[in-house]
Amino acid sequence: MDKLRSLEMFLATCDGGSFAAAARICNSDPSTVSKAIGRLEAQLGLTLFQRSTRQLRITQAGQRYADTVRKMIQDLTTCEDELKHLNDSPCGTLKINSAVCYGHLYLRPLLKAFCKQYPDIKLELEINDLHIDIIENDIDIALRTGFVKDSRLVARCVSPMDFLICASPEYLEAHGTPSHAEAFHEHSWIGFRIKETQQLQPIFLPDLDGVYGPFELTRSHITDDGEAMAHMCIDGLGFAQIPHFLAKQGLESGELVSIYPSFRPPHPDSGVFAIYPKREYLPAKVRVFIDFLIHSLAKMDESATHTWAEKWTPLIEFEHSGS
Repeated sequence: MDKLRSLEMFLATCDGGSFAAAARICNSDPSTVSKAIGRLEAQLGLTLFQRSTRQLRITQAGQRYADTVRKMIQDLTTCEDELKHLNDSPCGTLKINSAVCYGHLYLRPLLKAFCKQYPDIKLELEINDLHIDIIENDIDIALRTGFVKDSRLVARCVSPMDFLICASPEYLEAHGTPSHAEAFHEHSWIGFRIKETQQLQPIFLPDLDGVYGPFELTRSHITDDGEAMAHMCIDGLGFAQIPHFLAKQGLESGELVSIYPSFRPPHPDSGVFAIYPKREYLPAKVRVFIDFLIHSLAKMDESATHTWAEKWTPLIEFEHSGS
């Protein structure tokens, strides 16, 4: 910054013709300007100005240096203005990374309306279930089903993750509807294998009061793909405990039936999160995307604290003890 300030004083001296004039331009004093020019000359090993009692005259080397410095400062100013515009205006390339199921079922259908509203934003969409370093990979925002503990990142919950126990109407007609947890031992169950750990996702079933707890069941079929699990359930291969965003289409179309009220894992890192680098000045393209996503989810009756699944009427409801 001292060097840049010295260069500004140097150009002001060129334009003003004296240290006194440069001091007025730079809101300084003639002695400070003179010392700044002296430091520049010492660093360069050149005389930038010929000094006399009557006048200050720029040298040939000084004029060439001034031309270069002036262009450099103009380029720097232009660059700063362009960067500020990019940061303050919703434009440029927005790089989004999304979990596979959420990306296909929730995010992708919203993108046409987003691009129409913000035509100066160009999207670069990555859909995968890899937990990559979003800073290292220059990702502006990631949508993940789960909290990422990283002090460099902001993780904003856009919705909880509610699970519904689903089956197809055909399966229920053929095999009956279990009225309590133990009855599930007599039914087929579709399990989900977590790719990162290769462990099976726990199953939570309600007791006679409707209180959910972990339950050990043999999985008749297993998949590591959420959409495949939902479609296997639709195809009548058994019951599955499905996240709300995966179950939504099947429930609304009638291809799936939810038999109990939704279950929400109690830990706070269970949910859908918008994750982005922590910074003092959030780029406008990221800010408007988050606002758009939150507004779009609100139309689907989802927020950071609830989902539509809470209001979904299941096939079997429970009257809790004491009610």
